[in-house]
Amino acid sequence: MRVAVTGATGRLGSAMITALEDAPFTGPAGPIAWTRSDFDLDHPEGIGGTIDRDRPEVVVHTAAWTDVDACAREPELALRRNGDAIGVLAASCAHRGVDLVVVSTNEVFSGDRSDGRGYGPDDETGPPNPYGASKLAGEQMAVDAYGHAGRNGRLGIVRTAWLFGPPGSDFPRKIMDAAERAITNDAPLRVVDDEWGNPTYAADAAEAIVELLAEDAHHGVHHLVGVPPASRADWARDILGRTGIETRVEGVPASTWSRASTPPRWGVLEPTPMPSGVPMRDWRAAMADYAPALQRERTRR
Repeated sequence: MRVAVTGATGRLGSAMITALEDAPFTGPAGPIAWTRSDFDLDHPEGIGGTIDRDRPEVVVHTAAWTDVDACAREPELALRRNGDAIGVLAASCAHRGVDLVVVSTNEVFSGDRSDGRGYGPDDETGPPNPYGASKLAGEQMAVDAYGHAGRNGRLGIVRTAWLFGPPGSDFPRKIMDAAERAITNDAPLRVVDDEWGNPTYAADAAEAIVELLAEDAHHGVHHLVGVPPASRADWARDILGRTGIETRVEGVPASTWSRASTPPRWGVLEPTPMPSGVPMRDWRAAMADYAPALQRERTRR
């Protein structure tokens, strides 16, 4: 199976390439890594030529504009990058009979739920911010493209949340930096405790997508997230405990800080069953694997 991955140098994209390299169904040539030069969210019109050049059977679309505050400041640009660009990609794939897996977000849901349950794939959407609105628009444009396709081709939508892992400044790295500043200032580390989600290791999400592809089960809507749900403050305490940074974490409401975007307060997704019957692992187990790399980075500073 020839699988192309957009945004192949990003957090999930690079994890997808690694996971696909180990997957026997990709063959000796391995996955096709598409970077911005192959598919540019600001200039998506060239994707048809890229597909014809590389002839993938499946495209996994991980590229996105994920700066949620910037999306809130420039909602029209967010819609073009996270919505319209997917529409162009989906139309090009569907026309050629190429399967597409679109990676989306928990922020397509309002976060107003109060029954303690995670959002399922069939629950009503209602994005609370321009980032979520742009990602939902991308989902809908992809559905429309495959609904009008004249050839065979299947669409999968994968929603995930709170991705962490290399490269770049993820939440664990930000918390470690903030904790060291708090220690320097002899102050507690203040972390939001009324925003809930699913910390999800990018490598685990990538492996789950590979499992869907391997079992020919990638069509439809899937929620691929770590378990159990956690607040930002819960996650911060786990990070600091594993990396040996000793400082007090003070839980505070999200209203403590003013920001451009409004994240869902209850952004928890209910994981969908995997073909193997084995769920994605506890995010704390993933943090245990990830913590040594974070500690090594810290000692090299």
